[in-house]
Amino acid sequence: MNLLLLDEPDFVSADRVLLRGRRLQHMREIHQANPGDSLRVGLIGGLMGSGRILSLTAQQAELEVSLDQPPPPKLPLTLLLAMPRPKMFRRILQHCATLGVAQIVLLNSYRVEKSFWQTPFLQPDSIRENLLLGLEQARDTILPELHIEKRFKPFVEDRLPELLGDSLGLVAHPGDYPPCPRAVDGAVTLAIGPEGGWIAYEVDKLIEAGLQPVQLGERILRVETAVTALLARLG
Repeated sequence: MNLLLLDEPDFVSADRVLLRGRRLQHMREIHQANPGDSLRVGLIGGLMGSGRILSLTAQQAELEVSLDQPPPPKLPLTLLLAMPRPKMFRRILQHCATLGVAQIVLLNSYRVEKSFWQTPFLQPDSIRENLLLGLEQARDTILPELHIEKRFKPFVEDRLPELLGDSLGLVAHPGDYPPCPRAVDGAVTLAIGPEGGWIAYEVDKLIEAGLQPVQLGERILRVETAVTALLARLG
C-alpha cells in the first residue's frame, strides 16, 4: 500500500479521519506506524496529500489529513477487454488501475465461457476492491470507469463507433499485422481478446467499426501479460 486511500465516511471532521479494518492492520503491521508518523494519503475521487497519526490502537487510528495535491493524469485509453478467466480478471483489474487506464469495457466473445459471467468477482464491491488495490499501488485516487457489454455485435455496431470518436482504434490479434505503436500521443481505444484470441468474425467487425489490427510479435501471450505489455507500450 503506497497510498492510504480515504473515503468520505472516514471523515469525522474536515481534516480528521478514523480508520479501522484492513487499512488499520496495514498501518500497524506493514508500515509499523506510530503516533506522530506521517503517511501518504488520498481521497477516493479527489486530492492526495499527507496524514499525521494522532492516535493508534488495536481498534482504530485517528489521523489529521491535509489534501493539496492532484492525482497523476490518466492514460487517455479505453480498454475493450473480452471477459477473462475469473482468477485472471482480478489481477487485470488491478493492473489497469495501476497503469492509469481511464475506461474499461468488458465484452463478450465467442471464446468467453458463459460461466465467466457468473463469477462473484463481477459484483460491484469486488470490482471496486480490486481497482482500489491498483490505485493504492500507483498512488492514484481516480477509479477507472467500468462498463459491461454482454452482447458483442450490438455493442460493436451501435456503440463502438461513437465511443471510438477521434481516438486511435487498435485491436490486438496475432497475425501478419503491423506492430503495436509505441508511446502514442493522443487517445487510444484498444481491444484485447480472450484466451485463444478473437475469432475471425469478431476481428472483422472490430475493423468495420474503425479499429486497426496490430500484433506484439510471434509469442503467444496470456491475456494479463498482453494487457500489461500493450498498456506499457502505448503509454
